[in-house]
Amino acid sequence: MEVFLANEQEKIELIEARWERRLLDLMQYEALPENTQLSITFVDDRRIRELNAAYRQIDQPTDVLAFTQTSPPVLPPDAPLAIGDIVVSVETALRQAKEYGHAFERELGFLLVHGFLHLLGEDHQTAEQERRMIARQRALLALWDFGL
Repeated sequence: MEVFLANEQEKIELIEARWERRLLDLMQYEALPENTQLSITFVDDRRIRELNAAYRQIDQPTDVLAFTQTSPPVLPPDAPLAIGDIVVSVETALRQAKEYGHAFERELGFLLVHGFLHLLGEDHQTAEQERRMIARQRALLALWDFGL
């Protein structure tokens, strides 16, 4: 399993190795195949706004975007399996942490778990989907001990 992490923002210093380890833990917990790859990019509000406008036609910043590999190419069985990309706005995460009254690291963790679950096919369009996704988010966040 591999996590590719890119920090394209300068607002706050992140300990990238910590987040890489945490995401690898999620992948193992979810029993993903050993050849699974995941990409994470930390950006600022300007960049996530550009992506949100381009891919969702919403011209405003958001907190997290998840881009799933919807049609995997035909690959040899031992080739890496890229499940998708998660993009998080660190600026929005910082604002939301203050707004919700919890630590920035906990908010960033929540957004990463939320995006990760979208890559695994979870959604929150209906009440039942939302209930299931919230339960899975709580279980995964508990692995990281953010005091939930």
